[in-house]
Amino acid sequence: MIKIKVSRIRPGKVDQLKAWLAEGMRRADEIRETFVNEGVTHEQGFILETADGPVFVYVVESADYDAAVRAFQESPFPIDAEHKAVLAEVLEGEVPVPLLLDIRL
Repeated sequence: MIKIKVSRIRPGKVDQLKAWLAEGMRRADEIRETFVNEGVTHEQGFILETADGPVFVYVVESADYDAAVRAFQESPFPIDAEHKAVLAEVLEGEVPVPLLLDIRL
C-alpha cells in the first residue's frame, strides 16, 4: 500500500526541514532499521512550492499503513523520536488531498 500525506510547512521552517531530510539521508541505515520495526519498505519526501506556501509531500509504502503508524508512534528508536520532534516543529497541518485514482494489480 502506498500512502501520501501533504502538510503545510510553517513559515521560515523550509530550511530546517531540508536539513532534517538531508540528515535522514546520511542516517539511512538507522532509518532502514525502523522500517523493519514498522513494516515499511519505502519512503520519499518532497517539498513543493504552492501559491499558498510550501508543502511537504510524504510518501510511504508498507503492507499495513495503520500498523506502520502505530509502530512509529511506539518506536524505541532515537531517530524516530528526533523525527517526531522536527516534524512537530516544522509542519502545521495536513492538507486534505482527495484520492482520485487507486488501481492495483
